[in-house]
Amino acid sequence: MPEWTAEIVVDEDLARRLLDAQFPELEPRTLRLLGAGWDNTAWLVDERWVFRFPRRAIALPGIERELAVLPALAPQLSLPIPEPAHIGRASAAFPWPFFGAALVPGVELAEAGLDDGSRAALARPLGTFLRTLHSAEIDVELPVDPIRRTDMPFRGGGTRERLAELGRSPAGAEEILAAALELPPPELTTLVHGDLHLRHALVEHGRLSGVIDWGDLCRSDPGVDLVLYWAALPPEARSEFLATYGPVREAALLRARVLSLFLCAALALHARAERLPAIERESLAGLERTVHP
Repeated sequence: MPEWTAEIVVDEDLARRLLDAQFPELEPRTLRLLGAGWDNTAWLVDERWVFRFPRRAIALPGIERELAVLPALAPQLSLPIPEPAHIGRASAAFPWPFFGAALVPGVELAEAGLDDGSRAALARPLGTFLRTLHSAEIDVELPVDPIRRTDMPFRGGGTRERLAELGRSPAGAEEILAAALELPPPELTTLVHGDLHLRHALVEHGRLSGVIDWGDLCRSDPGVDLVLYWAALPPEARSEFLATYGPVREAALLRARVLSLFLCAALALHARAERLPAIERESLAGLERTVHP
């Protein structure tokens, strides 16, 4: 059974019943499935509100973190993020909390089909966004690297497994994974998104327009959030990112490179299984960009 298999799927009928019971003031006219990821199913209400319903119990701590942090974090950032406005409670109809937030505009970077010129134009806005995020002040206690993003032996092993399952290991990947084993322990103090990959950055008209899915928000090494530096940007645009973001330790970049290999492989496997060809192509291309020096 795939690791992203849902324990509960909120279909249109259940979504309508939950909204009618808990938010009758919305009186939704239209309801459209916006997407279904590993942890949440998202429904778009009246082309205005995005309601995210957990698919697995493992996602519940992330929902609680989003509810606690996102309202205070959003004003500090340079790009829109979801701001919970309608908080749904557990009930007999659905056993878990959920929330609705105003729609963040754009499409997933993984589905945008950008050329290299448009990708290069993302470097500075991405650098600005991550600089503001990594310097943000939040008076909420957060877990420290809860899913072991910075554990290089653990992530290296997982990456090899996914590349083997994918049947595709780009030249140079093994050297990257081996080098990461020599890294010293990181400092785990920076506020990070925790899962900033090709499906969680949005673009509109070729520009970064928002960042979604904050369930892995935590304290960790800043390299955890630099996956798109490797997976999305053309090599020649990386200096533009650094010019805006600021200096980054080589150790952080190497950790980010390992995570990029891991996440691109995982996304490609998920997309292949769920028949999402555009996301599979982009994820495989991200693997190749990651190994490019």
